[in-house]
Formats: sequence, structure tokens, C-alpha cells
Amino acid sequence: MEKKILLILAIISMAFVSCEKDKEESGEYADYLVAKPITISKEDFKSSTSIIAPKPIDESGKIYAYKNYIFVNDKYQGIHVIDNSNPVSPSKIAFIKIPGNVDISIKDDYLYADSIMDLIVLDISDIQNIKEVQRMENVLRNYVVFAQADFHEYGEIDYEKDIIVGWKTTTERRSVEEFNTRFGRDVIFAAELANSDASTVGQGGSLARFKIVDDFLYAVDSHHINVFDIQDLTNPKDLEDVYAGFDIETIFNKGEYLFLGSMRGMYIYDISAPATPIFVSEFEHGTACDPVVVDDKYAYVTLRGGNECGATESGLFIIDISDIERPKLTVSYPMDSPYGLGIKDEKLFVCDGDSGLKVYNKTNVEDLQSLNHFRDINTFDVIPLEESLLMVGDGVLYQYQYLSDSIKLLSTLQLQ
Repeated sequence: MEKKILLILAIISMAFVSCEKDKEESGEYADYLVAKPITISKEDFKSSTSIIAPKPIDESGKIYAYKNYIFVNDKYQGIHVIDNSNPVSPSKIAFIKIPGNVDISIKDDYLYADSIMDLIVLDISDIQNIKEVQRMENVLRNYVVFAQADFHEYGEIDYEKDIIVGWKTTTERRSVEEFNTRFGRDVIFAAELANSDASTVGQGGSLARFKIVDDFLYAVDSHHINVFDIQDLTNPKDLEDVYAGFDIETIFNKGEYLFLGSMRGMYIYDISAPATPIFVSEFEHGTACDPVVVDDKYAYVTLRGGNECGATESGLFIIDISDIERPKLTVSYPMDSPYGLGIKDEKLFVCDGDSGLKVYNKTNVEDLQSLNHFRDINTFDVIPLEESLLMVGDGVLYQYQYLSDSIKLLSTLQLQ
């Protein structure tokens, strides 16, 4: 009797599995990216900045270099501080806990960081005794971070007591019918309540939203340039925001110009009057994720397609900006899934996602020559320093030494 029951259960189980398999093969189920909110109580939020011992990184974000230190963002959680006085053997020394943080910028030992809608100023003159000296509340009024996912599971959130400081994404199997009914194919956004010779200013990567130029901090949100006068480093003045366009993602400075990367194109702003950036021109490229870096004649833009950014193809676009009012495409090269990029002298560095780090000689932009291709690594963003190249990807910090016609690996540091 027991054998018969077991046989019946086995047949039912096989039938169920077969049914589910048929549904998957018929396209009724698929894998979707599901975003779940990271929350913190409003009471804890205002006193949540703290300095703790080094800890494993959860999701590596942007990188920033200042003096002998490297700062690596842990998405929505804070900043890992790394002593890089010996690039062959860097070491983690602290973690700055800042809920909702994704960007930083540093001048003369004062670190500026976003914490959702607030701008925080930290004194890092003593790296072993970092102190918060200022919190400007609600000055990043329109600061928006993409929650790039197909499903958004909010659960039970008490909005009277809690706020969303970020998102945790996982891949889950869901019904195609449920997806089409609830969300269609729209991208959903998560609104976060969100150099003079005598000064020392750090350096960010191409994916940065913060940029210090002389006595001003520029922080871009999805539509605006937020302008802060930081002549008094401990007490920034919140100036009038400048409307800059749609879907702004990154900011880069070259001379008296800001170059803004957006999903729709590259916008150029004149900051010769630094408190009031003025629109100069734009280069449209359709819809794609878009960081930008610039040399004396060209702007280098990576477009990443096949994702939430909307484009179908990925590539490297090189744009002639010799006439700053009329930027025009010179040439484009296919890429697989590019993120950040950087330039140093004649070298061009492209982080091509899972396809690795690609290094080119850009002496002749219409015929880029490959110098190196580091294949078996995941890449996110780079910072070309004077003596070495920094790169972060998938929880690992890489450092490379420049050679005359290539680069070589100096060190790696596991952040996880």
C-alpha cells in the first residue's frame, strides 16, 4: 500500500514539474530583477553617520582618490576607506556609515557626501578620527537614484516613521502575465528624499555625480545642477539649482566647462560664471546609459544598451568638441556592455562590464589601437591617476602601473 501511495505521489510530482516546465518553455514564466527597499527610521537617520571598523563590501559603487587614500562607495550604505600609501599592498582602515550615500567629493580634508536629500560635510584631516561637521538638510531636493528593476516589492513600510534609503536587487522567477499586468515595460524610479593651486581636490571616476571646481561643488540630479558655494568649507551655501535637461547621470569638468552625461545625450555648460552654469550645446545619441570624459579635442562617451537604459546596442562614441557650440560625432566603436571610462595622456581605458578592461592608444581616434585587454574580470569604473590606474569591479579594487605602450597589474584588494 505504501509503495502505491509513493508511486502516486511521484507521478503527481512529475506531472507538476512537467507542467511548470511547459509553462516556462511557453514563456509564461521568466527571470526578473526584483528590487526590495532598504529602510531606516527617520529618528535614526539624522544621527546615523558613524565611523566603524572595516567590513566586507555589499555592493561596490563609485571610487574616489584623495592623497594616499581611496574611497569606495558601498551602495546606499556608506564609504570604505583604504590606505593606498603602498599601492602594491593597499589596506582597508575604516568604514564611514552614511545611509543612502552614492557620491562624494573632497577638498582640503573636507569630504562632501550625499545622504538621500541631505548634504553631509566630514572633516577627514585625521583619518583615524573622522568627524561630521555639518549636515545640510533637504538641499538635494530632486536627487534621484534609479531603482533599475522589473518588479518593486515595497512590503509593509510605515512612511510616517521610516524612509527608503536604497534598494537591494535579486533575480526571481515570476509570472510573465503578472509582470505585464502590474508593470508593463516601464522603468520605475526611486526618488531619494533624497581646483586652485593652493587647494587639494580629490579625483572621482566617470560615473560621478559630484564635482568640485575651485570654490564650488556641483551635484547633478536627474534634471538639475545643484550648486554650492564652498569657500567656507565647513559651511556650504546652497545656491539656486540650474535646470539641465532629462535623465542626467554623470558630471565631468574640463576647464570652464561641465560635461553632463545623460540617457539622452551629452550636455555642455559654461561655468566661467561659476554660480550660474549656462547651457552651451548638446550632442544627442538616443537613449542609453552615458558617462563621459573629455580631453582637449574630443569627448569620449560609452553607451550601454540591452538594459533598462533603453538602447539596443552598446558602443564607444568619440565626439569632436573643437567647436564647443557644435559637437559632432567623429567615430564610434562597438562594445559589449560598457560602464565607466578614463583617459591619461594618449591612453584610453574602457570598463566593458564582464568583457573586462580595454586599453587603447587614442593618438588617432579614427583608428584606435588596442594596447591591453584584461578579459577575465568584471569592470565598473576607473580613475587614471598620475602614477597608476585605479579600477573597481564586482567587489575588487585593481591597481595598474602605466608602461610606455601598455599597463600591468600592480595589486588587487578584495573588498567583500
